[in-house]
Amino acid sequence: MNRASTPSPLLRRARPTGADGVVARVTPAEPDWEFVSLAIHRLTAGGIVHRAAGADEVAVIVLEGRASIQAGDHSFPDLGSRTSVFDGPPPPLVLVEPGLSIDVSATSDTLVAIASAPGGETKLTRAFSPGEILVETRGTGNTQRRVHHLLPSAVPAGRLLAFEVFTPGGNWSSFPPHKHDTENPPVEARLEELYFYRFARPAGFAVQRVYTADGTLDETVVARDGDVVLVPRGYHVVAAAPGYDCYYLNVMAGPGREWRFTVDPDHSWLMDWDPGRPEGTNPEPDGGSR
Repeated sequence: MNRASTPSPLLRRARPTGADGVVARVTPAEPDWEFVSLAIHRLTAGGIVHRAAGADEVAVIVLEGRASIQAGDHSFPDLGSRTSVFDGPPPPLVLVEPGLSIDVSATSDTLVAIASAPGGETKLTRAFSPGEILVETRGTGNTQRRVHHLLPSAVPAGRLLAFEVFTPGGNWSSFPPHKHDTENPPVEARLEELYFYRFARPAGFAVQRVYTADGTLDETVVARDGDVVLVPRGYHVVAAAPGYDCYYLNVMAGPGREWRFTVDPDHSWLMDWDPGRPEGTNPEPDGGSR
């Protein structure tokens, strides 16, 4: 069998714009998937997305452009901070507790991420402005990247965690390879994770490997602009092609909400950032990378 012709079960290719502007969608109906849902909507000015009330906690992230968000009786008008994800500042985010309907109304050409997971004990509806979001630089040399802590575990929420990561072309990210697939507090927490990719140049691509120590899962995929990669378990790592600056949105959820991970022991000697630094402290207050 020509392995190259067999699609990876972890890769969801970008698709043409569908109903409600959907260009990517992941739900718990995916094989070997339980917690995280994601819908990416590309809307023109005046476009509207409606989400009925349900049992999930929801995060609405205005990735590009501007939009107004109505969550039950809560109004968040005209949110936006950038034309492209590569413009620099973090995006605004609205966290919505379970049980509220949501309407997103685009006030310009807009790219919106709607992430969700089953509700947890904490139930909160609020907006996070770009200025509230921690910006961090991680790694050194060809592993340096910039991280926007959109919804870290230091911020109260039910189950959702969310980050943006910017990796210069030719650099490695999610490095060293690490996993968070075992509920073993306080060492490791079980968290599903997905990656939604963008590239500063449309022809860009990154290579992502997801693997387990016993070899029962070992997938290497090529992610292109608009693709989604699922990480249900296993160690994972990303390399951006030289010349193609890479962005990805991470969304995670699991039984709990602590981001605790185990580094692949074969590569732990390459750890060059401090995983013990408390979330919520900002080593780069005026700007800024996971």
